Amino acid sequence: MRSKKTVLIVAAGALAVCFAGSIFALDGATAARGGESTLEEVLYLPSGKALQRLSLGYSSLLADIYWTRAVQYFGSRVQRSTRYELLDPLLEITTDLDPHLIVAYQDGSIFLSQQPTWGAGEPDKAVALLEKGIRNNPEYWRLYFTLGFVHYVDRHDYKAAEQAFRKGSEVPGALPWMRVMAARMAEKGADLGTAVALWQGVYNNTNDKELKQTATMHLDSLRADADMNELDRRIQLYRQKTGALPARWSDLIRAGLLPGIPLDPTGVPYKLEANGQVNIQDPSKFKFLGEFRNK
Repeated sequence: MRSKKTVLIVAAGALAVCFAGSIFALDGATAARGGESTLEEVLYLPSGKALQRLSLGYSSLLADIYWTRAVQYFGSRVQRSTRYELLDPLLEITTDLDPHLIVAYQDGSIFLSQQPTWGAGEPDKAVALLEKGIRNNPEYWRLYFTLGFVHYVDRHDYKAAEQAFRKGSEVPGALPWMRVMAARMAEKGADLGTAVALWQGVYNNTNDKELKQTATMHLDSLRADADMNELDRRIQLYRQKTGALPARWSDLIRAGLLPGIPLDPTGVPYKLEANGQVNIQDPSKFKFLGEFRNK
C-alpha cells in the first residue's frame, strides 16, 4: 500500500513539473518567434475541471502555475498595449483548479476590469469572477470590497457598489469602514435618504471617537444638502408667485412658504444671497457638502 502511495505522489509531482516546464518552454518559444500564444497553446485544456481530474490531487499546485501564467500574460500586454482575450479563460481555469486562491479573484478581477492599456476593459467579467469567489469563499469579506470597487470605479454603478459594500460589512470580521464605504456609494449615487440611514448606522454601531465624528460630519452635510434643495424649491415658488426673488427669509415667512428662519444642522441660520442662492455660514463644518451640491 505504501509503495502505491509513493508511486502516486511521484507521478503527480512529475505531472506538475512537466506541466510547469511546458508552460515555461512555451514562454521561451513564444518570445523567440516574436509572436503571441494561441488559446490552445496557453491553456492546453479548456477546462479547469478536466485539469482537476488529471492533477492527481495537486490541483492547487496547478492553480498556482496557471495564476503565474495569467500574471505573466497580463504583464507582457501592459508593456505592449495589446489585447487580453486569454486573461478571462486563464483566470477561470485558475479558480476552477483552486476555488480558494483569493489572489486570483482579487487581483485578477482588477486586471480584467481596468480600462486598456491598464487592463482588459471587461468589468462585467470581473464582477462574474468576484461573484464566483464570494460563492466559494463567503467568509472572506475583502472580496466584497473589491466587488464594490469594480462596480464604482469601472462600472459606475453606485447602487451595486453600495450593495456590495453593505453585504460585505455583514460578514463576521469585516472592518467597520465597509459600512462607511456603503454609505459613501449611496452619496455618490445621489440617494441621500439611503446615505443618511447608512451613516446613522455607522454612528450607532461604533465606539470609535473619530469614526463617530466622521459620521456626524457626513450626516450634517447630507441633511444640509437636503435642506438647501428644499429651500431652493421654496425660493422658486416665491419667485413664481411674486415675480421677484426674496430679499430675506422674512419674505418667505410672510408668504407662508417658511415657518421660521431656517437653521442648518448645527443650529446656525442659512444665508440667503442677493441672487437667491442658499449658503451656509461656516463651510468648515460641512466638509462634504460640495460633493452633493455639484451632482
